[in-house]
Amino acid sequence: MALSIASTALSSSLPPREIPAGKSFHNGSFKKCIVPSEVRLIRPVGATKGVSSVCEPLPPDRPLWFPGSSPPEWLDGSLPGDFGFDPLGLGSDPELLRWFAQAELIHGRWAMLAVAGILIPEWLESLGFIENFSWYDAGSRQYFADSTTLFIIQMAMMGWVEGRRWADLINPGSVDIEPKLPNKKNLKPDVGYPGGLWFDPMMWGRGSPEPVMVLRTKEIKNGRLAMLAFVGFLFQAIYTGEGPIENLMAHIADPGHCNIFSVRN
Repeated sequence: MALSIASTALSSSLPPREIPAGKSFHNGSFKKCIVPSEVRLIRPVGATKGVSSVCEPLPPDRPLWFPGSSPPEWLDGSLPGDFGFDPLGLGSDPELLRWFAQAELIHGRWAMLAVAGILIPEWLESLGFIENFSWYDAGSRQYFADSTTLFIIQMAMMGWVEGRRWADLINPGSVDIEPKLPNKKNLKPDVGYPGGLWFDPMMWGRGSPEPVMVLRTKEIKNGRLAMLAFVGFLFQAIYTGEGPIENLMAHIADPGHCNIFSVRN
């Protein structure tokens, strides 16, 4: 959690610059968007790479994963969280890059939900609100239905959701559920960012109150941290049989003996 806060603070510390306002990229004019860069006016490029329809790509001198290195040509700063890291060249194919970007985004969101679903109940258990909580063996517990029925229901629901997400990736905007109102023109959402009344009622993803690229960069960075955190939770549960908060409290109480090296004992 501390790493997530630090990540958010780091991305927030970038100096914003404002781009002149217009209507949208689709009709050839420009959109208001703030990015940590100099003031620039350019057309969206590399559309097959998933460039946002509402935000400008980051500049070539953006922060990179290794200072002084040169990013691959296919990582041009148009994707949130792009720090030029692709040593194996997995994103050199534009179509694969689109898929990888969406896969990372969705896995990061699931990981953030998973981490919250592990930490919050364990914290509530420590306060006495719930009893006998264990995320690691939750699948073996008894619920309102047997495990086979729950698995089938989950597969059906997830299959429907993932099918619609796949359709949106293949044909962007084809599964838009934004209410159609007379006298209002709905903006075409970016793939992976449905926005609108149901997913962005405060309109944060349209450049207000914070810039779109900064918000999306915060999301992907915290998603990456959450994926690493979940892997850490898994290894903790395997080796100690305890939850992450229990392990943290034990480490604070005796850091010399309760640490990563103690798993060998």
